Amino acid sequence: MGRTYAIRTFGCQMNEHDSERIAGLLEDDGYERASVLEEADVMVLNTCCIRENADNKLYGALGRLKAVKAERPDALIAVAGCLAQKDRELVRERAGHVDVVFGTHNVHRAAELVDHARRHGPVVEILAETVREDTEAFPSALPVRREADHSAWVTIQIGCDNSCTFCIVPAVRGPEISRPFGELVDEVRDLAAGGVSEVTLLGQNVNSYGRDLALSRRGSANGNGNGQARAGDDAWWCGSQWTSDRRARPLFADLLRAVGEIDGIRRVRFTSPHPKDLRPETIAAMAAVPAVCEHLHLPLQSGSDAVLKAMRRGYTAERYLERLRAARAAVTDLAVSTDIIVGFPGETEADFVQTLEVAAEARYDSAFTFIFSPRPGTAAAEMIDRFVPHDVSVDRYERLRRVIERSSRLANEARIGRVEEVVVEGPSKKDPAVTTGRTRRNTLVHFGSPPGEVPPTGTYAHVEVTAAAANFLQGALVDIEAPRAAPAQATSGRRLIPVAAS
Repeated sequence: MGRTYAIRTFGCQMNEHDSERIAGLLEDDGYERASVLEEADVMVLNTCCIRENADNKLYGALGRLKAVKAERPDALIAVAGCLAQKDRELVRERAGHVDVVFGTHNVHRAAELVDHARRHGPVVEILAETVREDTEAFPSALPVRREADHSAWVTIQIGCDNSCTFCIVPAVRGPEISRPFGELVDEVRDLAAGGVSEVTLLGQNVNSYGRDLALSRRGSANGNGNGQARAGDDAWWCGSQWTSDRRARPLFADLLRAVGEIDGIRRVRFTSPHPKDLRPETIAAMAAVPAVCEHLHLPLQSGSDAVLKAMRRGYTAERYLERLRAARAAVTDLAVSTDIIVGFPGETEADFVQTLEVAAEARYDSAFTFIFSPRPGTAAAEMIDRFVPHDVSVDRYERLRRVIERSSRLANEARIGRVEEVVVEGPSKKDPAVTTGRTRRNTLVHFGSPPGEVPPTGTYAHVEVTAAAANFLQGALVDIEAPRAAPAQATSGRRLIPVAAS
C-alpha cells in the first residue's frame, strides 16, 4: 500500500527492544520505514515512565505532532509502552489527537490495533498482565527489525518481583515471567546462524532468571502444577542443571554458559542484574566463559544502609561491596557501571557522604546518576514530608558526578597504550570522518581510518588507545578482521587485515 511508519523510543533497553518488535510487526503488515517521524503515515511513540521528565517528553512530542495531525488527518499517532500502561485513558484525555494507545503486555497486537484505528477510529487497549501461556506476548514470537545486523537484544524475562519503593516497573511490566531455557538457546543459535555475533540478555532482574521456571516444572513434575512435565523436556524448559538442587534456584549462570558456547557468538552482555541476587555461580560463569564480556552493570542506588532500607533494596552497602570485590577478583579486567539516585526521601547529608564513599571505593568506570523523581503509584511518592529540597539534591548530584568522572577518567587513562578489540558501530555523530566502536568493557572508542578503508558496521577491529576522557577513548586503527564470508562459515578462523599507519 506504500504506507510508512516511524518510531521514537523513550527509556531503557527493554523499550528499545519492544520498538524493534513493533517495527517488525508493522513491516510484516506491509509498512515501510520512514526516516523522519513527522513524515510517516504511522507515528509511534514508545514510552518510559521511570522518571518525571518522561511524561514531559511524551506530551511535548505529542504537542508537536498535533500540528502534523491537523495537516495530515489520515496519519495515525500511536502511544505504546510503560507510560501508556500506567496512564491508560489519560493519554487520550490529554492528547485527543492520539489514535492508538497500547501497553507493555500487548506489543504483539501493535499492527492489529493500528489497522483497527484506521478502519474504525481511535482505540485504547491496555491488558492488565501478561499470561505465561500467551507465547505471542513474548518478544521472541514476534517479527523484528533490528537496528544493527551484528547485534541483538534477547529478552530472557519480563516483569519484576522486587518491591523497590522508587520503581514503577512492577506496576507497568507485571510479575517476573522467565522464558523457557531451550527457547532462548534456540533463539540465540538462530541469531548466530543469521550473522549476529553479539547478544545482550535483557530482563528487569536477570540474576533471578529461571527461578519461576524451576518452581513451575518441579510443581508439575510432582503433580502440584497445572500440567505435567513431559519426559525429557526439563532441560528445554529449565536447563540440564535445575534438578540437581532441591531449591528453586535461579538459572542465569547456566544460561550464560549455554549462550556463550554457541558457535558464532563472540560477545554476550546482560542487563540489568540486582545486587541481592548476584550469586557466586554467575560470577564464576562470567569468568569462565570467554564470550561473556568483562563488564558488569551493578546498580548501587545509594551507599547509605538507611536509605537502602527505605528503598527496600535487600542489601547493605558492605554486602554490595563484597559482591563487587568477588566479581573483580574473579573476572580479569572487569569494568563496572552503576545507577545511583540522589535526594531520595529522607536522605541526610551523612547518608549522601556514605554514597560518595562507596562510589569512591567502587571505582566505577561509568554511572547513570539521577535526582529522585517521585512516580505516582510508588511507595516513595507518598513520602512527601521527607522530600529533599531540589537545590540540595542538585548540589549533591554535582558532587557525586565529580567523584564518578574522576574514577571514570582514571580508568580510561589506564587504557592508553593498550590495543583494544572493538566492534564497529559506525561513523561518529559529531564527525562522519571518525569511526566509533565499542570495547568488550563497553567503552566507546573513536578512531580514524585510512581513506577507502572504513570498516563496515559490525566489523571487529583492533585499536591502539592514544588518549582518554571520562566517557570515551581515542585511538588509532591497527587492523581489521575480515568479515565472515557467510553465516554458515562462522566456525572458520579469523583473519586480520593489517592497516598501515598514515
